[in-house]
Amino acid sequence: MGETFSQFWKVSDQKERGGKSILRRKSAGEDEVTNYGTINGGDSAASCMPCVGTVSRGCINCPTCQGTGRIPREQEKQLVALIPYGDQRLKPRRTKLYVSLAVTICLLMSSLIIFFLFPRSIAVQPAGLNASSIAFNSTASRINLNMTNVLNVTNNNFYPVTVTQLDIEVLHLSVVIGKTTKKNLLNIGPLCSGQIYYSVSSIIQDYNTYNICTWIKIKVHNVLLHIQGTLTCSYLCHSEQLAFERYQYVDCRGNATLPHPLYHCPP
Repeated sequence: MGETFSQFWKVSDQKERGGKSILRRKSAGEDEVTNYGTINGGDSAASCMPCVGTVSRGCINCPTCQGTGRIPREQEKQLVALIPYGDQRLKPRRTKLYVSLAVTICLLMSSLIIFFLFPRSIAVQPAGLNASSIAFNSTASRINLNMTNVLNVTNNNFYPVTVTQLDIEVLHLSVVIGKTTKKNLLNIGPLCSGQIYYSVSSIIQDYNTYNICTWIKIKVHNVLLHIQGTLTCSYLCHSEQLAFERYQYVDCRGNATLPHPLYHCPP
């Protein structure tokens, strides 16, 4: 009876020792799994250990670079680098500020371009007679009139203007008595003014006008002339025609010269 109890206790002790050995192996396997897990989320000291050329329980070599941290140059365009979704490089910084700044700069530049390139008026103002010379033909009761007039042109734009052509007609009693055309006259700078001198040769064949100009008893010898003109200007690859007219008295008794001040650009 005593021998039976002693054998039972021996068998139970062996089972307990076998169970402890099995548990010990299991815990060792768990430790090994844990050590491998430290590569991604374990201790920072264990994850930063150098693993070049060696394989340890705490880390494994990269299958691409074999732990060297470098890849062959011929594989540079074949490999793809994975970036975590929460990486700061994927999050835009100050996007609204940059977009607002770009829109503001574009609007400001557009406004300035429109302000400076918007076409403004070109003012044309006849300044009057500068000089005249008279010759009489008593046989045909004809008056030969040569006169030089002045035309003021003002450029109100922020870019230069070129006066390319000037067409003039002189009328007396609704009859055209003289014409002239001039080309390539003047270049006017931004916000500047200029003067154009043009001469017209006219022939007046009217008996009453001839008597007024040659009658000595009359103290005033003025002839009313109607001057019509067209000024052609070009700027920014665009041409524009400006019409003007003026009624002007000319002393037909003798020669006359009237000075006119010149127009210059503002300082």
